[in-house]
Amino acid sequence: MILIPEVPARVVGIGVDIVDTRRFASVIDRTPGLVARVFTPREIELAGGHRLRTLSLAGRWAVKEAVAKILVDTTGLEWHDCEVLNGVRGEPRIEVNGSVAEAAAMRGIERWLVSLSHDGDMAMAVVIAGVEDPL
Repeated sequence: MILIPEVPARVVGIGVDIVDTRRFASVIDRTPGLVARVFTPREIELAGGHRLRTLSLAGRWAVKEAVAKILVDTTGLEWHDCEVLNGVRGEPRIEVNGSVAEAAAMRGIERWLVSLSHDGDMAMAVVIAGVEDPL
């Protein structure tokens, strides 16, 4: 059986972000503390080995940026409160807590759908935020 994520009844926002993975790698090299400041231990563990680590973290960064674009006002949001994890088949999924969950609730967001893609030196994320019940 193939499970297809249900599209929310009403879309609240769509966020898109693209990251140059080479540039992202150089930022990490110059500012090693950035990884722990932006990513949770689970995200870092899921990122894997050296080569995959940069690609995975760049993709997760793109997802976090796409979520921020949906929430618009990012004042007081903590990067760790938006986790980009893997579903049962390895698909990306978003888990929000704390400040991001509060901001999402204020916008009525109940559901997140995420698509993540890598091509060459680019990582791209598309995030859809929605409400289960239409107004």
